[in-house]
Parts: sequence; structure tokens; C-alpha cells
Amino acid sequence: MPSPDITPGAPSWIDLMTSDAANAKQFYGELFGWEFQTGDEEKYGGYITAWKNGKSVAGLMQKDETLAGMPDVWSTYLRSDDAAATAAAVTEHGGQIFMPPMDVPEQGVMAMFGDATGAAIGIWQPREMTGYQLVAEPGAAAWHELHTKDYATAVKFYQDVFGWETDVMSDTPEFRYTTLGAGDAAKAGIMDASGYLPAEVPSNWQVYFAVEDADAAIEKAVSLGGKVIDGPDDTPFGRLATLADTTGAMFKIVADTGQGAGEQAAASPEA
Repeated sequence: MPSPDITPGAPSWIDLMTSDAANAKQFYGELFGWEFQTGDEEKYGGYITAWKNGKSVAGLMQKDETLAGMPDVWSTYLRSDDAAATAAAVTEHGGQIFMPPMDVPEQGVMAMFGDATGAAIGIWQPREMTGYQLVAEPGAAAWHELHTKDYATAVKFYQDVFGWETDVMSDTPEFRYTTLGAGDAAKAGIMDASGYLPAEVPSNWQVYFAVEDADAAIEKAVSLGGKVIDGPDDTPFGRLATLADTTGAMFKIVADTGQGAGEQAAASPEA
């Protein structure tokens, strides 16, 4: 499969901030068949890149003491061709700067923001590292989804800041959902989560990983010390489940994605 065509504003990378990088490597290595390469400590802080079939799919980073109180979490990064301009647009449209643009030698520029509804979202301005090289295949990211408590504000934020051309998949009180792009060409989704996210849980981005067999993946994850948070659920778009790894970082899996990643969004268990 050719490398994905990552357009400005679209998801381009994912990584895990973890309190136990060695354990995470074992867990995801066995679950998804990943291999790992650790970057130079001085240049890249020991950042770990995960590979599947010789192509980069994700990153892992050991948390330092300053982040000890934060939960382990998967993050989605959107492509930006000008990180400084994106940072300015984030603040202009009601977002926050969690980590200002930071140069990653030779690779690109990264930053972490809070959108106008409080959800954390990263950006990546590529140089040598253009983004992940494999998507929508077993062991790689298949879909990215924002669960937001302020749906209208979120949609406008991503339109204004990242230039999203959006498509409304559904607009009923029970299920409001907008995608970046439409149909099979969709690359991410925004879901109205105001009806189910607990008060103590902020708006958040979630990553779906493609798997060949959801039940087998669940059994494997549990045997490795992970937990089932929700599902599995059968939908017209695949069999889905929400899992947590050994340190509590949550992620989703989806099997049988033949109808296209853009349509997987409607299959979320919360929908």
C-alpha cells in the first residue's frame, strides 16, 4: 500500500506519552506486531518510533517527572505547513497553547494545543519526517475522532484554524457527527459527546487502530495486561471496542474496515 497522502490540516502522526515505555513496547509490539527504533537521546530525548512492515506508524515517549501526575495518553497530530501561524490562529479562535512550536532537529516542528473546547491536539510541520507511512491496515491508525462537549464550537474551530472542509454525516439530537472530507475520502471526525462524557472527563481525541480480528485482539490485549473499556460492538462498518493498555492509556480497535475509514466514524460505540 502506498504511503498516505497527508494534506494540510489532516491527521499525520500519533504518539503515546507513557509512564512505562518498556512495558508499552512489549504490549503494543505483541498486540500490533510493531518493531521499535529509539532515537538519539541528546537530539530526540530517546523518542521511540514504532514500525509495521518496515513503515513508521506511531511514536512512544517516556514521561518525565514534570508529567508524572498526568494520565498516559495517545495524541493525534494534524499537519501544519506553518506551525507559528497555526499557533497564532489557535489563540485567535479561542484555543490554548499547551506547548509552543518546538524544532525537532532535521525532522520538523511540533506543538501541542488545546482547541476551543479544551481537547488536546498536536500539530506537526514536516521536514524529513513527513508523518506516518501506513494507515488503515492491521496495526496502523485507521481513524481519528474528537469527542467534544461543545460540538458547534469544535466544528468551527477546526474549520477556522486548520481549514477543514467538512461534511455533516448526521445532525440529530441522538447523533451529531461531522467529518473532515466526505465519504471514503474523510480523514477524521467530530462527534457531539455532550450527552455521554462525564463532567470530569474533558473533550478528547481518540485513535482507532485497524485489526484483522477484534475478538482475537481483545483476547491478546487482556492477556498482556490490558483492559476492555467498552464493546466489542458489531456495526455496519466493523466490529469495535475501546481498550486500555497496561498503564491506562485508552485506544480503540476496529476490524473489517472495508467500507472506508471515513464511514467508520458513524460506528462509534457511543453513537
